[in-house]
Amino acid sequence: MHFSPSSSAIMVTNFMGTAFLLALLGGFLSDAYINTYCIYLISATTEFMGLLILTLQAQIPSLKPPVCTSVNRNIPCEEVDGGRSVMLYAGLYLVALGVGGIKGSLPPHGAEQFDEHTPHGRKQRSTFFNYYVFCLSCGALIAVTFVVWIEDNKGWHWGFGIATAAILISIPVFLLGSACYRIKIPSGSPITTIFKVLAAAIYNVRIPRNSGNAIENMNTTLSCTTEAREDEQHGRGNAEIQSVTEDLKFLNRALMRTSAPPWLECTTKQVEEVKTVLKILPIFMSTIMLNCCLAQLSTFSVQQAATMNTHVGALRVPPASLPVFPVLFIMILAPVYNHVMVPFFRKLTNTEMGITHLQRIGTGLILSIVAMAVAALVEMKRKRVATQSGLMNSPEPLPITFLWVALQYLFLGSADLFSLAGMMDFFFTEAPFSMRSLATSLSWASLAKGYYLSSVLVAIVNNITGTFSRTPWLDGSNLNHYRLERFYWLMCILSGLNFLHYYLWARNYRYASSTPDDQKEIQLH
Repeated sequence: MHFSPSSSAIMVTNFMGTAFLLALLGGFLSDAYINTYCIYLISATTEFMGLLILTLQAQIPSLKPPVCTSVNRNIPCEEVDGGRSVMLYAGLYLVALGVGGIKGSLPPHGAEQFDEHTPHGRKQRSTFFNYYVFCLSCGALIAVTFVVWIEDNKGWHWGFGIATAAILISIPVFLLGSACYRIKIPSGSPITTIFKVLAAAIYNVRIPRNSGNAIENMNTTLSCTTEAREDEQHGRGNAEIQSVTEDLKFLNRALMRTSAPPWLECTTKQVEEVKTVLKILPIFMSTIMLNCCLAQLSTFSVQQAATMNTHVGALRVPPASLPVFPVLFIMILAPVYNHVMVPFFRKLTNTEMGITHLQRIGTGLILSIVAMAVAALVEMKRKRVATQSGLMNSPEPLPITFLWVALQYLFLGSADLFSLAGMMDFFFTEAPFSMRSLATSLSWASLAKGYYLSSVLVAIVNNITGTFSRTPWLDGSNLNHYRLERFYWLMCILSGLNFLHYYLWARNYRYASSTPDDQKEIQLH
């Protein structure tokens, strides 16, 4: 559509960020009102509609901008505008809405199929998250090889058409398991519980702690009609949490008997659940910078490769196929991690998990720091070759292989495997049962925030550097004139500081029980 490199990078990161952020909506609806089964079907249909729009726009010439014939990188082409741009954005963000719903419903739906009350079930659930990421990589491998080749050689409409057919086929495939799925019954809005506890605690701030107000006795007061009904059905009088922890003492004020309105009355169980959610938020915030680094896989790294020699022997590799390297590495590393590394560390540490969730996420953070340092060094080499060859303003490929860029992809791919599966398992395991779909969606929300942060960093860097120098670091249509290596060094420094922030929270984090006793009903659908 003839957007500039920086504009394209911002559009891609905004699109990806929106898609992943909408996973929170899918997770919320799955927990509160519908269920993971229905949310997936609705979301897959929505994504199908968006891809169909993009396929039509790529097929019909009148819906695209004029063909660009410029041979000078410094002369921009005519961008898509008007109604054609509206159609482009409509297709893109329908896809984003569908992707978000699928991301927010499919991982928790799969995790719900395992019995978490047994060590074998918990190990199977961890394996599921590993192979969920593995299967994502299988789809990505097809996308960045076969589909990209089709787009480059047959046309974009064929590429979008393949994606449209794929999501359409996935719906009946998913429906094949309907007879045996275990589906969690929605239990109302978890957001309501969180805000109620916070509001009650704030309301009771005015009451002194030594005023004689007692903590509500959970043996005599039920949290709501739903919980009472569940206790009757399951005969579990211990479904309520009986003791108040000393963490986040401020929230304990929500349990004080006062003249507060009835709708502000809270139970120990609700307060402890909110505490759990608040304790995982710092971990969530610490992963955003990691995903900001991963955002570079879809933006500047691809544009770097496009300026380089993309031939491997007699085979020309499209720049958009560059992500094949982290994808292949994930596909190799995922089984090795699950079948070699985890059993080894289980024996070494004599623990059920071997490698804890937080250790796994921390490993991903360290690998992202290394990746940004490697990216900066590779860009310095690429720019040096462009200068020495006199090709700074030429569309001709530089005499340097694009495999240099693949180095940063390998490190970022490894970071993605360690962090994404680790985050999904961590958030699903640690979150209260009634909030698990929403909590698992935090993994994708972290990706969303990372993509948005990437866009914000590009804008901030351009504003600041444009003020103190003749041209901003990341502006214009010619990537060879960018100061991309400086941007990568900045990302490396920020990632290092972020790891220190993560370490401070992770070293003091206490894991919740691995066998919660408050699990609500799961039915065979």
